[in-house]
Amino acid sequence: MVLPGQAHLIIQRGRRGHDVFVDERDRAVYLASLRDAAREAGVAVHAYGLFAHEVRLLATPRDEAGLAQMMQAVGRRFVRAFNQRHGGSGTPWEGRFRSAVIEAQRHFLGSLRFVEGLSEPAGPRAAPTSADATSSSAAHHLEGREDPIVEAHPEYWKLGNTPFEREARYRDHVAQPASAPELAAILRAALNGWVLGSEAFAAQAATRSGRRPRPSAPGRPRKSI
Repeated sequence: MVLPGQAHLIIQRGRRGHDVFVDERDRAVYLASLRDAAREAGVAVHAYGLFAHEVRLLATPRDEAGLAQMMQAVGRRFVRAFNQRHGGSGTPWEGRFRSAVIEAQRHFLGSLRFVEGLSEPAGPRAAPTSADATSSSAAHHLEGREDPIVEAHPEYWKLGNTPFEREARYRDHVAQPASAPELAAILRAALNGWVLGSEAFAAQAATRSGRRPRPSAPGRPRKSI
């Protein structure tokens, strides 16, 4: 499900869990591809996290085709450069990207810290850090480093009237332990393509898209014969 004008959480993983970023050059190539592809497809990228074995993005498409166009363009450019550098063939990705529409008023900040790798204290394998500007957008949100890829979402602007206030409020947010149920809900929604939000938001998303926003409730058990 893709809803124009709504924020989406995107995850794309390496094939069979293998790494897709060998070094910082790989990350730099991916980010350059992402910047150009997002602009061409009319997608606003609010955050990114480049882990050794997966990519996480938070983005808002202008139209229904935008996310797919952006990810396909990034894939073509990055895979070509990756294979040329490392002598590979085919794609390092497991397949199509996964995505979930999120209700920004409820879940933007939680999704932002998840994308930037700030939800897990120990961090996933080779997680980005706030000091590593080529690996995540955390430096943009926490340290005032201007990132040409990032476009602020209205929910981030609500954190304060100045960049300093917004950074301080976000820093306070990530300093608090992330809720395990929230993390599980974010990951489950993204990997399965379900809406992350309230029942009312899910119903609106279903009406707009004509698709089921969440898994069906389990039916009544069969009668034994």
